[in-house]
Amino acid sequence: MSSWIFPTTADVGIRSFSRTLSGAIEEITMGIQEYQLLSSNNDLNSFVRKTGTWGIPLIEGDMERGLVRWLEEVLYRGYGEGQWLVDVSISVSNDYISGQISWIDSDLVEREIEVKAITMHELVLREIKEGSTETGIFPEVPDFEGPGWMSQIILDI
Repeated sequence: MSSWIFPTTADVGIRSFSRTLSGAIEEITMGIQEYQLLSSNNDLNSFVRKTGTWGIPLIEGDMERGLVRWLEEVLYRGYGEGQWLVDVSISVSNDYISGQISWIDSDLVEREIEVKAITMHELVLREIKEGSTETGIFPEVPDFEGPGWMSQIILDI
């Protein structure tokens, strides 16, 4: 596991680490999906998967805002289009975040938590240089030593 849930005053946060930018986006995406599930009743591997490509353009190369827009797209697809993301491989360019997606019918997924929105509050997407350490903010979140990428979002639930 490379994403960790941490408490906030009224909502919940997720922090992820990866050796690559695309990996950090993949990890936080999957962390959000897993957080929402009623874990004891979901065997997502038992359902037929469909595949596709989802993507969002970056505005003026703003990768942090692009991360939020990507995660909002994942939420919209899951709740509005009936496409529950179960696996992703991310590609990032200066102009676009796109993902090769595996998804299942959202009606088959038992959710415990509904994420209402991805907030900009305490949003982080940054590179951790070799030899630098990003300190975990709570006991549940470990320290991360670079090189790599760290992402953090706060979910409105």
